[in-house]
Amino acid sequence: MDLKFQVQLKIRMPVAQVFDAVVDHRKLAGYFIETATGPLAPGVTVMWKFPEFDESSPVTAREVVKDERVVFEWGSAAGEGVNTVEIVFKPLDGGNTLVQVSEAGWPETQAGITASQGNAGGWMHMLAAMKGSLEYGINLRAGGAF
Repeated sequence: MDLKFQVQLKIRMPVAQVFDAVVDHRKLAGYFIETATGPLAPGVTVMWKFPEFDESSPVTAREVVKDERVVFEWGSAAGEGVNTVEIVFKPLDGGNTLVQVSEAGWPETQAGITASQGNAGGWMHMLAAMKGSLEYGINLRAGGAF
């Protein structure tokens, strides 16, 4: 069994703006993470700090293709190994963008299954928060940390 998932959401903005909202750490901090040490660029490791956690997470960008896709690796939420995240940006008619996020790499254990389900929800939350930020100028994540 290969533990992986994909979530997706249409954002009513041009692909260049949606792509930039993921790669530019200052914009990403406006709706998803609390802080980041820099933008995503191939071969670069940055630290992402989430408001729910005390520690920061290293994120290593493996591929960044402007307006098309971002691939990065980070530690598995199951506590073992490294996961690969791919974010794909597909231009749609009317200047809209379909964003697809997939993640894989969890161990085939109960902890891996639980972590993968949690991350699927987390990435869907990220997409909804990005939609709120880009389309309506609001931060849906504000006040949502536990």
